[in-house]
Amino acid sequence: MTHDAPRLLACGDTAFTIEFGAGIDPAHSARVLALDAALRARPLPGLRETVPTYRSLTIHLDPLAADPEALGRTVLALAAEPLPPPATTRLWRIPVVYGGEFGIDLDAVAAHHGIAPEAVIERHAAPEYRVAMIGFLPGYAYLEGLDPGLALSRRPHPRPVTPAGTISIGGAQALVASIAAPSGWHLLGRTPFRNFVPERDPVFLLRPGDRVRFVPTPAKDWDALAAAAEAGETVAEVSDP
Repeated sequence: MTHDAPRLLACGDTAFTIEFGAGIDPAHSARVLALDAALRARPLPGLRETVPTYRSLTIHLDPLAADPEALGRTVLALAAEPLPPPATTRLWRIPVVYGGEFGIDLDAVAAHHGIAPEAVIERHAAPEYRVAMIGFLPGYAYLEGLDPGLALSRRPHPRPVTPAGTISIGGAQALVASIAAPSGWHLLGRTPFRNFVPERDPVFLLRPGDRVRFVPTPAKDWDALAAAAEAGETVAEVSDP
């Protein structure tokens, strides 16, 4: 659902949110990223940080440098304008080892949809995804573009721990996990690619708006790729716009 006009939601005296609609919708995400790009191109006094999500953009501000209500009105007016889409973004080709110990839910997902595990891999690796947001945990990249034929409700019982680098699906979403964490999503594979490294500059490699393609990779290549990632290599190909 799309709102008739963007809505401003107060978040205390140091932040507010501009919301474009409800649910996951590529049109909402496009407007969020366009507004985010516009604010980065012409930063406003007192604006400290922007946080894009699927359907909204949260603005963090310095209340000593800007009046929250006035800044909110300014951003709300900007959000209502027809904004140009963000410039062409980077394309990441991320290696993924599917199935087996790397993707323990692959066979179950295939059985649920009545297709072979190889077909799940093919369908999962076929789209060009877009990073809609980074959130929940540091570096978790939530992706738009999952084949609707793979959509699947989350597991009824979340696992207390899933590995770093997990490539998983939940509902209509796809995910590149950055650290070991609990999860109720379905684990299709794993990548040695490290999106979050606190000691690295930049700390995060993927940015909202970036494009992602998954590259099925043999299990025999995992050790070498993991060692390269441990040594600081990106182990993912990236094409700048």
